[in-house]
Amino acid sequence: MQFPILSVIVFIPILAGLLILLIPAERKTEVRMAALAAGAFALILSIWLYFSYDIAAGGYQFIEKYDWLPALGISYHVGVDGMNTPLVLLTGVVMFTGVLISWGVDDRPREFFAFMFILATGVFGVFVALDLFMLFFFYEIAVFPMYLLISIWGWKVTREYAAMKLTLYLFIGSVVALVGALAMYFTSGLKTFDMLALEQAGFTGDFQRLWFPFVFFGFAVLGGIFPFHNWSPDGHVAAPTAVSMFHAGVLMKLGAFAALRVGIMLLPEGARYHMPWIILLTLVNVVYGAFIASVQTDFKYVIGFSSVSHMGLVSMGFATLNKAGMLGAGIQMFSHGVMTALFFAVVGMVYDRAHTREIPNLGGFRKVMPFVAIAFIIGGLASMGMPGFSGFIAEFPIFMGLWDGEPSHIFSSYAWIAIIAAVSIVITASYIIRIIGKVFFGQLPEEFEGHVHDVTVLDKVALVFLSAIMVIVGVYPQIIVPLVESGVQNVLSLLGGA
Repeated sequence: MQFPILSVIVFIPILAGLLILLIPAERKTEVRMAALAAGAFALILSIWLYFSYDIAAGGYQFIEKYDWLPALGISYHVGVDGMNTPLVLLTGVVMFTGVLISWGVDDRPREFFAFMFILATGVFGVFVALDLFMLFFFYEIAVFPMYLLISIWGWKVTREYAAMKLTLYLFIGSVVALVGALAMYFTSGLKTFDMLALEQAGFTGDFQRLWFPFVFFGFAVLGGIFPFHNWSPDGHVAAPTAVSMFHAGVLMKLGAFAALRVGIMLLPEGARYHMPWIILLTLVNVVYGAFIASVQTDFKYVIGFSSVSHMGLVSMGFATLNKAGMLGAGIQMFSHGVMTALFFAVVGMVYDRAHTREIPNLGGFRKVMPFVAIAFIIGGLASMGMPGFSGFIAEFPIFMGLWDGEPSHIFSSYAWIAIIAAVSIVITASYIIRIIGKVFFGQLPEEFEGHVHDVTVLDKVALVFLSAIMVIVGVYPQIIVPLVESGVQNVLSLLGGA
Protein backbone atom coordinates (compact mmCIF):
# COMPACT_ATOMS: atom_id res chain seq x y z
CA MET A 1 0.00 0.00 0.00
CA GLN A 2 1.46 3.34 -1.06
CA PHE A 3 2.03 6.15 1.39
CA PRO A 4 -1.03 8.48 1.22
CA ILE A 5 1.07 11.56 0.56
CA LEU A 6 -1.77 13.60 -0.89
CA SER A 7 -3.99 13.07 2.14
CA VAL A 8 -1.12 13.98 4.43
CA ILE A 9 -0.45 17.18 2.47
CA VAL A 10 -4.15 18.10 2.44
CA PHE A 11 -4.83 17.52 6.13
CA ILE A 12 -1.54 18.66 7.70
CA PRO A 13 -2.64 22.32 7.74
CA ILE A 14 -6.05 21.79 9.33
CA LEU A 15 -4.65 19.40 11.94
CA ALA A 16 -1.89 21.89 12.68
CA GLY A 17 -4.49 24.64 12.95
CA LEU A 18 -6.52 22.65 15.47
CA LEU A 19 -3.41 21.84 17.50
CA ILE A 20 -2.38 25.50 17.47
CA LEU A 21 -5.77 26.42 18.92
CA LEU A 22 -4.98 24.17 21.89
CA ILE A 23 -1.87 26.20 22.76
CA PRO A 24 -2.59 28.87 25.42
CA ALA A 25 -3.06 32.27 23.79
CA GLU A 26 -0.29 33.93 25.80
CA ARG A 27 2.35 31.46 24.50
CA LYS A 28 2.82 33.28 21.21
CA THR A 29 6.33 32.00 20.52
CA GLU A 30 5.15 28.39 20.72
CA VAL A 31 2.28 29.24 18.38
CA ARG A 32 4.69 30.68 15.81
CA MET A 33 7.07 27.71 16.09
CA ALA A 34 4.21 25.24 15.62
CA ALA A 35 3.02 27.16 12.56
CA LEU A 36 6.54 27.21 11.12
CA ALA A 37 6.96 23.46 11.68
CA ALA A 38 3.64 22.70 9.95
CA GLY A 39 4.43 25.03 7.04
CA ALA A 40 7.90 23.52 6.60
CA PHE A 41 6.53 19.96 6.70
CA ALA A 42 3.87 20.73 4.07
CA LEU A 43 6.51 22.40 1.87
CA ILE A 44 8.91 19.46 2.13
CA LEU A 45 6.18 16.98 1.19
CA SER A 46 5.02 19.13 -1.72
CA ILE A 47 8.60 19.35 -3.02
CA TRP A 48 8.94 15.57 -2.71
CA LEU A 49 5.66 15.10 -4.58
CA TYR A 50 6.76 17.49 -7.33
CA PHE A 51 10.01 15.66 -8.06
CA SER A 52 8.49 12.19 -7.60
CA TYR A 53 5.88 12.62 -10.31
CA ASP A 54 6.69 10.31 -13.24
CA ILE A 55 6.52 12.59 -16.27
CA ALA A 56 7.11 9.74 -18.74
CA ALA A 57 4.11 7.82 -17.41
CA GLY A 58 1.90 10.91 -17.29
CA GLY A 59 -1.75 10.81 -16.27
CA TYR A 60 -3.03 10.87 -12.71
CA GLN A 61 -0.66 9.54 -10.08
CA PHE A 62 -0.60 9.08 -6.28
CA ILE A 63 -4.30 8.27 -6.53
CA GLU A 64 -6.30 7.61 -3.37
CA LYS A 65 -9.96 6.62 -3.48
CA TYR A 66 -12.30 5.70 -0.63
CA ASP A 67 -16.06 5.44 -0.84
CA TRP A 68 -17.73 7.99 1.42
CA LEU A 69 -21.40 8.07 0.42
CA PRO A 70 -21.63 5.36 -2.26
CA ALA A 71 -25.43 5.65 -2.47
CA LEU A 72 -24.95 9.18 -3.81
CA GLY A 73 -21.83 8.40 -5.82
CA ILE A 74 -19.59 10.48 -3.54
CA SER A 75 -16.06 9.34 -2.75
CA TYR A 76 -12.86 10.74 -1.36
CA HIS A 77 -10.89 10.61 -4.60
CA VAL A 78 -7.63 12.53 -5.06
CA GLY A 79 -4.74 12.46 -7.49
CA VAL A 80 -2.29 14.71 -9.33
CA ASP A 81 -1.20 15.19 -12.92
CA GLY A 82 1.08 17.64 -14.69
CA MET A 83 -1.32 20.56 -14.28
CA ASN A 84 -1.98 20.46 -10.55
CA THR A 85 1.32 19.12 -9.21
CA PRO A 86 3.00 22.56 -9.63
CA LEU A 87 0.01 24.14 -7.89
CA VAL A 88 0.41 21.86 -4.89
CA LEU A 89 4.04 22.98 -4.70
CA LEU A 90 2.97 26.62 -5.11
CA THR A 91 0.59 26.29 -2.16
CA GLY A 92 3.36 24.79 -0.03
CA VAL A 93 5.71 27.64 -0.98
CA VAL A 94 3.18 30.38 -0.20
CA MET A 95 2.10 28.69 3.03
CA PHE A 96 5.69 28.45 4.30
CA THR A 97 6.74 31.97 3.28
CA GLY A 98 3.44 33.33 4.62
CA VAL A 99 4.33 31.99 8.05
CA LEU A 100 7.76 33.64 7.86
CA ILE A 101 6.28 36.99 6.80
CA SER A 102 3.64 36.78 9.57
CA TRP A 103 6.13 36.15 12.37
CA GLY A 104 5.50 39.64 13.72
CA VAL A 105 1.69 39.28 13.92
CA ASP A 106 0.97 40.06 17.57
CA ASP A 107 -2.83 40.33 17.54
CA ARG A 108 -4.13 36.84 18.33
CA PRO A 109 -1.52 34.95 16.29
CA ARG A 110 -2.98 31.64 17.46
CA GLU A 111 -6.29 32.26 15.71
CA PHE A 112 -4.58 33.94 12.74
CA PHE A 113 -2.42 30.91 11.91
CA ALA A 114 -5.28 28.49 12.60
CA PHE A 115 -7.58 30.19 10.10
CA MET A 116 -4.77 30.51 7.57
CA PHE A 117 -4.06 26.79 7.80
CA ILE A 118 -7.74 25.88 7.43
CA LEU A 119 -7.67 27.98 4.28
CA ALA A 120 -4.60 26.06 3.08
CA THR A 121 -6.34 22.71 3.54
CA GLY A 122 -9.19 23.90 1.34
CA VAL A 123 -6.75 25.01 -1.36
CA PHE A 124 -4.76 21.77 -1.31
CA GLY A 125 -8.02 19.82 -1.43
CA VAL A 126 -9.36 21.60 -4.51
CA PHE A 127 -6.12 21.13 -6.41
CA VAL A 128 -6.00 17.35 -5.87
CA ALA A 129 -9.74 16.50 -5.88
CA LEU A 130 -10.95 14.05 -8.54
CA ASP A 131 -14.47 13.90 -7.13
CA LEU A 132 -16.75 16.81 -8.04
CA PHE A 133 -18.50 16.87 -4.66
CA MET A 134 -15.20 16.88 -2.78
CA LEU A 135 -13.94 19.67 -5.02
CA PHE A 136 -16.88 21.85 -3.96
CA PHE A 137 -16.44 20.76 -0.35
CA PHE A 138 -12.82 21.91 -0.27
CA TYR A 139 -13.65 24.99 -2.35
CA GLU A 140 -15.98 26.29 0.35
CA ILE A 141 -13.40 25.51 3.04
CA ALA A 142 -10.94 27.65 1.08
CA VAL A 143 -13.29 30.61 0.65
CA PHE A 144 -14.87 31.23 4.03
CA PRO A 145 -11.76 31.63 6.26
CA MET A 146 -10.85 34.56 4.01
CA TYR A 147 -13.76 36.55 5.45
CA LEU A 148 -12.47 36.16 9.01
CA LEU A 149 -8.84 36.75 8.11
CA ILE A 150 -9.65 40.00 6.30
CA SER A 151 -12.39 41.33 8.60
CA ILE A 152 -10.38 40.71 11.81
CA TRP A 153 -6.74 41.26 10.83
CA GLY A 154 -7.11 43.38 7.68
CA TRP A 155 -6.69 47.08 6.97
CA LYS A 156 -9.11 48.88 9.30
CA VAL A 157 -10.31 51.39 6.70
CA THR A 158 -11.96 48.90 4.31
CA ARG A 159 -11.64 45.43 5.85
CA GLU A 160 -15.31 44.76 6.63
CA TYR A 161 -16.49 46.05 3.26
CA ALA A 162 -13.81 44.13 1.34
CA ALA A 163 -14.33 40.90 3.30
CA MET A 164 -18.09 40.92 2.70
CA LYS A 165 -17.70 41.87 -0.97
CA LEU A 166 -15.21 39.05 -1.54
CA THR A 167 -17.36 36.49 0.26
CA LEU A 168 -20.55 37.40 -1.61
CA TYR A 169 -18.89 37.35 -5.03
CA LEU A 170 -17.21 33.99 -4.44
CA PHE A 171 -20.24 32.43 -2.76
CA ILE A 172 -22.57 33.44 -5.59
CA GLY A 173 -20.03 32.17 -8.13
CA SER A 174 -19.73 28.81 -6.39
CA VAL A 175 -23.55 28.44 -6.26
CA VAL A 176 -23.76 29.09 -10.01
CA ALA A 177 -21.03 26.52 -10.66
CA LEU A 178 -22.76 24.04 -8.35
CA VAL A 179 -25.96 24.29 -10.41
CA GLY A 180 -23.96 23.32 -13.48
CA ALA A 181 -22.26 20.48 -11.61
CA LEU A 182 -25.61 19.08 -10.46
CA ALA A 183 -26.90 19.28 -14.03
CA MET A 184 -23.96 17.09 -15.08
CA TYR A 185 -24.57 14.67 -12.21
CA PHE A 186 -28.24 14.10 -13.02
CA THR A 187 -27.89 14.18 -16.82
CA SER A 188 -24.97 11.75 -17.05
CA GLY A 189 -27.07 8.85 -15.77
CA LEU A 190 -23.98 7.56 -13.97
CA LYS A 191 -25.10 8.79 -10.54
CA THR A 192 -21.51 9.60 -9.62
CA PHE A 193 -19.47 12.69 -8.90
CA ASP A 194 -16.26 10.98 -10.06
CA MET A 195 -14.73 13.42 -12.53
CA LEU A 196 -12.81 10.69 -14.37
CA ALA A 197 -16.12 8.96 -15.05
CA LEU A 198 -17.84 12.23 -15.98
CA GLU A 199 -15.09 12.92 -18.53
CA GLN A 200 -16.39 9.91 -20.46
CA ALA A 201 -20.10 10.63 -19.92
CA GLY A 202 -20.67 11.82 -23.48
CA PHE A 203 -22.82 14.85 -22.77
CA THR A 204 -24.65 16.13 -25.86
CA GLY A 205 -23.45 19.25 -27.63
CA ASP A 206 -26.57 21.20 -26.70
CA PHE A 207 -26.16 20.29 -23.03
CA GLN A 208 -22.52 21.36 -23.01
CA ARG A 209 -23.19 24.66 -24.76
CA LEU A 210 -25.96 25.45 -22.27
CA TRP A 211 -24.18 24.57 -19.03
CA PHE A 212 -20.55 25.42 -19.78
CA PRO A 213 -20.93 29.16 -18.96
CA PHE A 214 -22.46 28.31 -15.58
CA VAL A 215 -19.54 26.12 -14.57
CA PHE A 216 -16.75 28.13 -16.15
CA PHE A 217 -17.82 31.57 -14.94
CA GLY A 218 -18.91 30.28 -11.54
CA PHE A 219 -15.32 29.30 -10.85
CA ALA A 220 -13.66 32.00 -12.97
CA VAL A 221 -15.11 34.63 -10.61
CA LEU A 222 -12.43 33.53 -8.15
CA GLY A 223 -9.91 33.72 -10.99
CA GLY A 224 -10.77 37.42 -11.37
CA ILE A 225 -12.19 37.25 -14.90
CA PHE A 226 -13.79 40.43 -16.27
CA PRO A 227 -16.44 41.70 -15.47
CA PHE A 228 -16.50 39.79 -12.16
CA HIS A 229 -13.06 40.98 -11.05
CA ASN A 230 -13.66 44.05 -8.92
CA TRP A 231 -13.85 42.15 -5.63
CA SER A 232 -10.21 41.20 -6.12
CA PRO A 233 -8.23 44.48 -5.77
CA ASP A 234 -10.32 45.50 -2.75
CA GLY A 235 -9.72 42.11 -1.17
CA HIS A 236 -5.99 42.30 -1.87
CA VAL A 237 -5.68 45.75 -0.34
CA ALA A 238 -7.72 45.06 2.79
CA ALA A 239 -6.08 41.72 3.63
CA PRO A 240 -3.05 41.39 5.95
CA THR A 241 0.21 40.63 4.15
CA ALA A 242 0.25 36.82 4.38
CA VAL A 243 -3.43 36.64 3.45
CA SER A 244 -2.80 38.86 0.40
CA MET A 245 -0.04 36.43 -0.55
CA PHE A 246 -2.47 33.52 -0.26
CA HIS A 247 -5.27 35.45 -1.92
CA ALA A 248 -3.40 36.51 -5.05
CA GLY A 249 -0.72 33.82 -5.03
CA VAL A 250 -2.94 30.77 -4.62
CA LEU A 251 -6.69 31.44 -4.33
CA MET A 252 -7.03 33.09 -7.74
CA LYS A 253 -5.27 30.07 -9.29
CA LEU A 254 -7.77 27.87 -7.51
CA GLY A 255 -10.57 29.56 -9.45
CA ALA A 256 -8.74 29.31 -12.78
CA PHE A 257 -7.81 25.67 -12.18
CA ALA A 258 -11.37 24.69 -11.20
CA ALA A 259 -12.70 26.43 -14.34
CA LEU A 260 -10.28 24.30 -16.36
CA ARG A 261 -10.87 21.06 -14.46
CA VAL A 262 -14.67 21.20 -14.31
CA GLY A 263 -15.54 23.49 -17.21
CA ILE A 264 -13.14 22.76 -20.05
CA MET A 265 -12.27 19.14 -19.22
CA LEU A 266 -15.81 17.91 -18.47
CA LEU A 267 -17.59 20.03 -21.11
CA PRO A 268 -15.05 20.29 -23.96
CA GLU A 269 -17.62 20.91 -26.72
CA GLY A 270 -19.12 23.74 -24.68
CA ALA A 271 -15.63 25.15 -24.20
CA ARG A 272 -14.92 25.11 -27.91
CA TYR A 273 -18.20 26.90 -28.64
CA HIS A 274 -17.92 29.65 -26.01
CA MET A 275 -14.18 30.31 -25.88
CA PRO A 276 -13.98 32.91 -28.70
CA TRP A 277 -15.97 35.51 -26.81
CA ILE A 278 -14.38 34.49 -23.50
CA ILE A 279 -11.04 35.41 -25.10
CA LEU A 280 -12.40 38.93 -25.58
CA LEU A 281 -13.22 39.14 -21.86
CA THR A 282 -9.72 37.98 -20.95
CA LEU A 283 -8.30 40.63 -23.31
CA VAL A 284 -10.11 43.25 -21.24
CA ASN A 285 -8.60 41.67 -18.12
CA VAL A 286 -5.08 41.85 -19.51
CA VAL A 287 -5.09 45.38 -20.95
CA TYR A 288 -7.58 47.11 -18.65
CA GLY A 289 -5.94 45.64 -15.53
CA ALA A 290 -2.53 46.88 -16.64
CA PHE A 291 -3.87 50.37 -17.47
CA ILE A 292 -5.64 50.72 -14.12
CA ALA A 293 -2.56 49.49 -12.26
CA SER A 294 -0.45 52.12 -14.01
CA VAL A 295 -2.50 55.05 -12.66
CA GLN A 296 -2.78 53.93 -9.03
CA THR A 297 -0.99 55.86 -6.29
CA ASP A 298 -1.55 53.21 -3.58
CA PHE A 299 1.31 50.69 -3.75
CA LYS A 300 -0.95 47.76 -2.88
CA TYR A 301 -3.63 48.70 -5.41
CA VAL A 302 -0.97 48.67 -8.13
CA ILE A 303 -0.16 45.06 -7.32
CA GLY A 304 -3.86 44.22 -6.92
CA PHE A 305 -4.78 45.38 -10.43
CA SER A 306 -1.55 43.87 -11.77
CA SER A 307 -2.83 40.50 -10.52
CA VAL A 308 -6.09 41.01 -12.42
CA SER A 309 -4.08 41.66 -15.57
CA HIS A 310 -1.76 38.68 -15.19
CA MET A 311 -4.60 36.31 -14.26
CA GLY A 312 -6.25 37.39 -17.51
CA LEU A 313 -3.28 35.81 -19.27
CA VAL A 314 -4.00 32.51 -17.51
CA SER A 315 -7.63 32.47 -18.67
CA MET A 316 -6.54 33.62 -22.13
CA GLY A 317 -4.08 30.75 -22.37
CA PHE A 318 -6.74 28.21 -21.43
CA ALA A 319 -9.17 29.79 -23.89
CA THR A 320 -6.84 29.14 -26.83
CA LEU A 321 -7.58 25.42 -26.41
CA ASN A 322 -4.23 24.55 -27.96
CA LYS A 323 -0.98 23.15 -26.64
CA ALA A 324 1.13 26.32 -26.56
CA GLY A 325 -1.54 28.47 -24.91
CA MET A 326 -2.43 25.92 -22.25
CA LEU A 327 1.23 25.18 -21.55
CA GLY A 328 1.84 28.87 -20.97
CA ALA A 329 -1.26 29.18 -18.78
CA GLY A 330 -0.18 26.25 -16.62
CA ILE A 331 3.26 27.75 -16.08
CA GLN A 332 1.78 31.24 -15.59
CA MET A 333 -0.33 30.01 -12.68
CA PHE A 334 2.82 28.87 -10.90
CA SER A 335 4.99 31.81 -11.95
CA HIS A 336 2.43 34.46 -11.11
CA GLY A 337 1.66 32.77 -7.80
CA VAL A 338 5.27 33.07 -6.69
CA MET A 339 5.69 36.55 -8.16
CA THR A 340 2.58 38.06 -6.61
CA ALA A 341 3.34 36.46 -3.24
CA LEU A 342 6.69 38.25 -3.35
CA PHE A 343 5.09 41.54 -4.42
CA PHE A 344 2.59 41.55 -1.57
CA ALA A 345 5.31 40.55 0.89
CA VAL A 346 7.33 43.58 -0.25
CA VAL A 347 4.33 45.91 0.02
CA GLY A 348 3.67 44.63 3.55
CA MET A 349 7.27 45.19 4.60
CA VAL A 350 7.25 48.75 3.28
CA TYR A 351 3.90 49.59 4.86
CA ASP A 352 4.80 48.08 8.24
CA ARG A 353 7.76 50.47 8.46
CA ALA A 354 6.50 53.57 6.64
CA HIS A 355 2.82 53.32 7.71
CA THR A 356 1.79 54.56 4.29
CA ARG A 357 1.32 52.97 0.88
CA GLU A 358 1.04 56.23 -1.07
CA ILE A 359 3.77 56.02 -3.70
CA PRO A 360 4.38 59.82 -3.91
CA ASN A 361 5.21 59.82 -0.18
CA LEU A 362 7.81 57.05 -0.43
CA GLY A 363 11.36 56.98 -1.71
CA GLY A 364 14.92 55.86 -1.03
CA PHE A 365 14.00 52.56 0.64
CA ARG A 366 16.90 50.85 -1.13
CA LYS A 367 19.20 52.49 1.42
CA VAL A 368 17.55 50.92 4.44
CA MET A 369 15.97 47.80 2.89
CA PRO A 370 18.34 46.60 0.13
CA PHE A 371 17.09 42.99 0.19
CA VAL A 372 13.54 44.20 -0.36
CA ALA A 373 14.58 46.42 -3.28
CA ILE A 374 16.43 43.59 -5.03
CA ALA A 375 13.55 41.18 -4.49
CA PHE A 376 11.04 43.63 -5.96
CA ILE A 377 13.28 44.22 -8.99
CA ILE A 378 13.47 40.46 -9.61
CA GLY A 379 9.70 40.17 -9.29
CA GLY A 380 9.26 43.17 -11.57
CA LEU A 381 11.46 41.66 -14.27
CA ALA A 382 9.40 38.46 -14.09
CA SER A 383 6.19 40.50 -14.20
CA MET A 384 7.14 42.28 -17.42
CA GLY A 385 8.14 39.00 -19.09
CA MET A 386 11.88 39.57 -19.20
CA PRO A 387 13.84 36.58 -20.64
CA GLY A 388 15.72 34.71 -17.94
CA PHE A 389 12.81 34.91 -15.50
CA SER A 390 9.77 32.72 -15.01
CA GLY A 391 7.36 35.29 -16.47
CA PHE A 392 8.88 34.98 -19.93
CA ILE A 393 8.65 31.18 -19.88
CA ALA A 394 4.95 31.52 -19.05
CA GLU A 395 3.79 34.47 -21.16
CA PHE A 396 5.57 33.77 -24.45
CA PRO A 397 3.74 30.44 -25.09
CA ILE A 398 0.40 32.11 -24.27
CA PHE A 399 0.92 34.73 -26.99
CA MET A 400 2.13 32.01 -29.40
CA GLY A 401 -0.96 29.94 -28.69
CA LEU A 402 -3.24 32.93 -29.13
CA TRP A 403 -1.62 33.95 -32.42
CA ASP A 404 -1.97 30.38 -33.71
CA GLY A 405 -5.51 29.94 -32.38
CA GLU A 406 -7.83 27.73 -34.40
CA PRO A 407 -10.40 29.76 -36.42
CA SER A 408 -13.86 29.75 -34.86
CA HIS A 409 -17.43 30.60 -35.74
CA ILE A 410 -16.73 34.16 -34.51
CA PHE A 411 -13.10 34.94 -35.42
CA SER A 412 -11.08 33.75 -38.40
CA SER A 413 -7.84 34.82 -36.69
CA TYR A 414 -6.72 35.70 -33.17
CA ALA A 415 -3.48 37.40 -34.22
CA TRP A 416 -4.94 40.89 -33.71
CA ILE A 417 -6.00 39.96 -30.18
CA ALA A 418 -2.45 38.78 -29.46
CA ILE A 419 -1.10 42.12 -30.70
CA ILE A 420 -3.48 44.12 -28.49
CA ALA A 421 -2.77 41.89 -25.48
CA ALA A 422 0.97 42.41 -25.97
CA VAL A 423 0.43 46.12 -25.20
CA SER A 424 0.04 45.06 -21.56
CA ILE A 425 3.73 44.12 -21.47
CA VAL A 426 4.72 47.71 -22.19
CA ILE A 427 2.24 49.08 -19.66
CA THR A 428 3.45 46.61 -17.03
CA ALA A 429 7.04 47.66 -17.61
CA SER A 430 6.05 51.32 -17.20
CA TYR A 431 4.46 50.97 -13.76
CA ILE A 432 7.07 48.52 -12.49
CA ILE A 433 9.87 50.91 -13.43
CA ARG A 434 7.93 53.81 -11.90
CA ILE A 435 7.59 51.98 -8.59
CA ILE A 436 11.24 50.91 -8.54
CA GLY A 437 12.35 54.47 -9.18
CA LYS A 438 9.97 56.18 -6.81
CA VAL A 439 9.78 53.75 -3.86
CA PHE A 440 13.26 52.29 -3.73
CA PHE A 441 15.51 54.91 -5.28
CA GLY A 442 15.72 58.67 -4.91
CA GLN A 443 15.91 60.46 -1.56
CA LEU A 444 14.58 58.91 1.63
CA PRO A 445 11.97 61.36 3.05
CA GLU A 446 13.11 63.14 6.20
CA GLU A 447 10.28 61.75 8.31
CA PHE A 448 11.62 58.23 7.71
CA GLU A 449 15.23 59.03 8.64
CA GLY A 450 16.12 57.01 11.72
CA HIS A 451 12.65 55.48 11.93
CA VAL A 452 12.70 52.99 9.04
CA HIS A 453 14.86 49.93 9.61
CA ASP A 454 15.80 46.86 7.61
CA VAL A 455 13.59 43.77 7.51
CA THR A 456 14.15 40.72 9.72
CA VAL A 457 16.17 37.62 8.88
CA LEU A 458 12.98 35.61 8.40
CA ASP A 459 11.69 38.22 5.95
CA LYS A 460 14.93 37.99 4.00
CA VAL A 461 14.71 34.17 3.90
CA ALA A 462 11.20 34.43 2.42
CA LEU A 463 12.28 37.00 -0.18
CA VAL A 464 15.34 35.01 -1.25
CA PHE A 465 13.30 31.81 -1.51
CA LEU A 466 10.59 33.38 -3.69
CA SER A 467 13.12 35.25 -5.84
CA ALA A 468 15.23 32.14 -6.38
CA ILE A 469 12.24 30.19 -7.70
CA MET A 470 11.53 32.80 -10.39
CA VAL A 471 15.16 32.85 -11.47
CA ILE A 472 15.53 29.05 -11.49
CA VAL A 473 12.40 28.55 -13.61
CA GLY A 474 13.52 31.31 -15.97
CA VAL A 475 17.06 29.99 -16.41
CA TYR A 476 16.18 26.28 -16.36
CA PRO A 477 12.61 25.95 -17.70
CA GLN A 478 12.97 22.18 -18.03
CA ILE A 479 12.29 21.99 -14.32
CA ILE A 480 8.61 22.71 -15.02
CA VAL A 481 7.85 22.67 -18.78
CA PRO A 482 7.81 18.87 -19.34
CA LEU A 483 5.65 18.38 -16.25
CA VAL A 484 3.00 20.90 -17.30
CA GLU A 485 3.22 19.65 -20.89
CA SER A 486 2.21 16.16 -19.74
CA GLY A 487 -0.85 17.63 -18.05
CA VAL A 488 -1.75 19.63 -21.16
CA GLN A 489 -1.73 16.46 -23.23
CA ASN A 490 -4.43 15.04 -20.99
CA VAL A 491 -6.59 18.14 -21.52
CA LEU A 492 -6.05 18.09 -25.28
CA SER A 493 -7.07 14.43 -25.46
CA LEU A 494 -10.44 15.39 -23.94
CA LEU A 495 -10.73 18.22 -26.48
CA GLY A 496 -10.24 15.76 -29.29
CA GLY A 497 -6.67 16.80 -30.04
CA ALA A 498 -7.61 20.44 -30.51
